[in-house]
Amino acid sequence: MADRYFSEVPITGDAITLSGQEAHHLRDVMRGGRGERVLLFDGGGCEYVAEVVEAKRNAVALRIVERLNVNRELPWPLILGVGLPKGERQRWLLEKAVEVGVTRLVPLLTERGVADPTPSALERLRRGVVEATKQCGRNRLLEIGEPLTLADYARGAAADSLRLLAHPGGEAWVGRAATAAGAGAGVALAIGPEGGFTAAEVELAGTAGWRTIGLGPRVLRVETAAVLLAGLAAQECFL
Repeated sequence: MADRYFSEVPITGDAITLSGQEAHHLRDVMRGGRGERVLLFDGGGCEYVAEVVEAKRNAVALRIVERLNVNRELPWPLILGVGLPKGERQRWLLEKAVEVGVTRLVPLLTERGVADPTPSALERLRRGVVEATKQCGRNRLLEIGEPLTLADYARGAAADSLRLLAHPGGEAWVGRAATAAGAGAGVALAIGPEGGFTAAEVELAGTAGWRTIGLGPRVLRVETAAVLLAGLAAQECFL
């Protein structure tokens, strides 16, 4: 695969200019010069073969050679609500969520939460989405949603979606559960913070129509549980 670059400006014509970090990476890191071909995407769902026309100090001008309709998305929405862990573990979780096909990640505000999803933290996550998307080949960006309490997240999920909350002692995962939810309904997941959801939070979600799912007899870190459950749900469309 050719090197992939993200255009913050929607690609609508036959020319585009990259600036900022993307231009720096193409010009100074990858030494991309006139005539070199790369792949571009703008988050709209397609990717574009482009040829470098001119590489300036702070910008790289490219000519669009071909528009490719390449769909690497899941056939239904996959929403991941999670009580974020601290530090670099957030970045790891986000990277893997992008790779497995999560559509939207919602930071959950829970009773045992340990990480505060501040505006600056959310902005770091959004920047991480671009890097992970470039690496794995998706052409749409995972959306970082605004932080929500578990109550608002649970009640706001589509009533016809499959809604699963990870909690010790919950029912075992059953194959093809996501497909059974209906092709257009989608899947919503909830993963608690370190220490898990409280009994009151689990009860609240159950009242809102959520099912509790156990992920085995071992204690999993937040990011492990999130990626495991998201991966199980995503895998349903390939079985």
